[in-house]
Amino acid sequence: MNKIIYFVILLLGTHWYSAQNQTDVSFVKYEELEKRIQSERDKLLVVNFWATTCAPCVKELPYFMEVNNKYKNDPKFKMLLVSLDRAVDKERVLKFIKNKNLGAEVILLDDIKRMNTWIPRFEKDWDGNIPVTIFYKNGEKVHFNDGEMSKEDLENTIAKHLN
Repeated sequence: MNKIIYFVILLLGTHWYSAQNQTDVSFVKYEELEKRIQSERDKLLVVNFWATTCAPCVKELPYFMEVNNKYKNDPKFKMLLVSLDRAVDKERVLKFIKNKNLGAEVILLDDIKRMNTWIPRFEKDWDGNIPVTIFYKNGEKVHFNDGEMSKEDLENTIAKHLN
């Protein structure tokens, strides 16, 4: 029995550690991200589009991490940070994740050449600028935020749609 408890604790600890210290970034195309959004049907999914070279994006990320830490144990909540950095800048993105202690999952959307195709599929009013945050509940978009979000706006939007 003690071995089973030890194994469960070890497994949970490893999962927590890996979520807190992401050591790799998955490259995805738009279609994969769309499937990912649909697969999180039982959650309020907060999807933030950002880049390491975007000053407003970098400015708002600490708020996102504070809020993510607040809700990370809620099974009905998930935050996904979608980097729009170039694939060749993967090492810079990984260094940024570590230096900024980003606790939410980060993926790299390696689909810049088709931006004019996938941007309007996410939101018809999105002009391509970042940061952008889209909130999904049960796989359906419930809120679109174009531009930087304050911590208060982020928390209020989550509270409005979480339950």
